[in-house]
Amino acid sequence: MKLRAWLIFCAVILACSFAWAAEKGVIPERIVSLSPVITEELFLLGAGDRVVGRTHYCTKPREAQKIEEVGNVLEVSVEKIVALRPDLVLAGSMTSPKAKEKLKRLGLRVEEFPSASDFNGICDSFFKLGRIIGKEKEAETMVKIARSKVDALRSQVRDGNRPAVFLQVGVDPLVTMTHGSFLNDLIEFSGGVNVARDAGSRIYSREKVIADDPDIIIISGMGSDGEKANEKEKKIWQGYRNLKAVKNSTIYVVDSDLYCAPTPLTFVNALENIIRLLHPHDAA
Repeated sequence: MKLRAWLIFCAVILACSFAWAAEKGVIPERIVSLSPVITEELFLLGAGDRVVGRTHYCTKPREAQKIEEVGNVLEVSVEKIVALRPDLVLAGSMTSPKAKEKLKRLGLRVEEFPSASDFNGICDSFFKLGRIIGKEKEAETMVKIARSKVDALRSQVRDGNRPAVFLQVGVDPLVTMTHGSFLNDLIEFSGGVNVARDAGSRIYSREKVIADDPDIIIISGMGSDGEKANEKEKKIWQGYRNLKAVKNSTIYVVDSDLYCAPTPLTFVNALENIIRLLHPHDAA
């Protein structure tokens, strides 16, 4: 207990100096990232060498896997974070509220990043990160590139062919994405129609999907669903032989990391991918 108390005392003293440095505009040099997408964005911005702590799921890029782990996305070790002497902790939407409050009470600088709602939200969050770590110009340049590429891709999509799409991101219960989400943006930017766009809830049912009878079903399970669960879902859908997506062999399993946790630049990659799925003849 004495060691733990001394560790916390040191953290408070250090954190006070870190807080003063933040107020003076000093660029943070020791960063703990508690979100996979934020970790990836730090490396994109050229600040990967400043990251001293990460979660178990912060695996992109590969260099990030060499950094010390402080927990998973939901639960983190406050003691491990304190021991790393960070001058900035970047928390995601799934970071434990108790852990965030405890870190703040210890005087550490904690910046929170809610989940981005749509493509604009992804870009805004990236701008915020760039500003905090002193990479504002780099962030601005990358967002401009991403927006330009998105505009170019959207202009290539033909207006006439608008396939109906059901995008599944959860297995039990069945979960989709509605209006106001970046996954809905992906479908609409690619010239598709999200059959669940105006649904009152993101929790859907197979009966609703059958009634919608989409041209295409895309499965991008999040979190613990995993590749095996996604492939299992595909086989389940294939059992409904009257669905257009079954008749046309247009049920696809996609990379959940690419679709469900995009940076501004990887959003472009996801858009390119979904355009190929929705318009294979145009892509050819």
